[in-house]
Amino acid sequence: MAKMKPMTAAVEQSLVQLTGGGPPAEMVFGDWYPALRAEGLKRGDTAVTTLLGIPMLVGRKSDGALFAMRDLCPHRGIPLSAGWFDGETVQCKYHGWRFEPCSGRCEEIPSLTSFDHLVPTKIYANAFPVVERDGYAWVYVPPARAGRVEDLSGLSPVPELPKFGKRYRSAHLTAELPCNVDHGIIGLMDPAHGPFVHRAWWWRSAASIHEKTKKFEPLEDSEHGGRNAGFRMSAHTPSSNSAPYKLLGTPVTTIDFVLPNRRYETIRAVNAKGRERWFASLTTVTPVTATSCRIDVIAAWDIAYRVPFVTPIARYFGAKFVAQDQQTMVEQARGLRSNPGLMLIDDADMPAKWYFALKQRRLTGVGEHPLTGPVELHWRS
Repeated sequence: MAKMKPMTAAVEQSLVQLTGGGPPAEMVFGDWYPALRAEGLKRGDTAVTTLLGIPMLVGRKSDGALFAMRDLCPHRGIPLSAGWFDGETVQCKYHGWRFEPCSGRCEEIPSLTSFDHLVPTKIYANAFPVVERDGYAWVYVPPARAGRVEDLSGLSPVPELPKFGKRYRSAHLTAELPCNVDHGIIGLMDPAHGPFVHRAWWWRSAASIHEKTKKFEPLEDSEHGGRNAGFRMSAHTPSSNSAPYKLLGTPVTTIDFVLPNRRYETIRAVNAKGRERWFASLTTVTPVTATSCRIDVIAAWDIAYRVPFVTPIARYFGAKFVAQDQQTMVEQARGLRSNPGLMLIDDADMPAKWYFALKQRRLTGVGEHPLTGPVELHWRS
């Protein structure tokens, strides 16, 4: 067979130009999502982002507390980000209404006089629960018309990257994807794209493809401390055609996918001295709008802990890896703009089928887990 050569698109299109690629996806509310990196958000700072189609103002008060508000004044609808923040309250630019940002409670309406009977503190802007975890501002986005969430005890726990020791290095990556969250997630869990999307001397090659067999098992709602079901690729030895794994000796990998959007991977190995080494990552695909999403990766490891420059090297190769996924999604978006009919096959696309079944069960509250027990899948990659 002749060697396959890459084709060059006749017209180069940017990520921004392709944000309308493909149909919208139904989004899952009532859960925690990473809004943005909070590490660089200093006291008195604010930032604007969009989460599940909601414009959000995220900031840090003078006492260090994070807040997340709908970027909208309830009075006349102007974005609150157009106004002022003094480290304690957010003030609207239009009429000067002032809000305590963690609760959203209105503290002052400057136009009121002694003849008015309106009590400002009975008015609330829309504020969301927010928790800082692993350097992210995780925001809980309640279902529509759920009202203000004041008691966090009834919510599922905030997601957290698993760690197996107190000393470790970490890194994070992010990339915007011009596709809906469903395409982002099934791309994340797809087991067969590696030799093609991630083709590189340091990872995979077309010649490295071989048959693989992996066992999967259902995850019930109690796994990962929450109420969201998913499935697990059971503990196994990583693929021999992934070069970096060879540095670890004989590691054991476990991969979990947990609704609505989380992929946990843990790699644990015992070195020649009998000491355990580990690597863990948490990858999320978060809907920004109904037609676009964002991938975030946080990773931690104690492998080569004392080796200089290991973090920037890991970040460099990790960024290359994520950029390859991003570029593929950019290219896929061109095709999805015409809303074509698509297909899922067995066995390589079975995780995607499980995801759609679990998501439908989550949205409707009806149905059984698509995995009734352990199952074995086979594919080539």
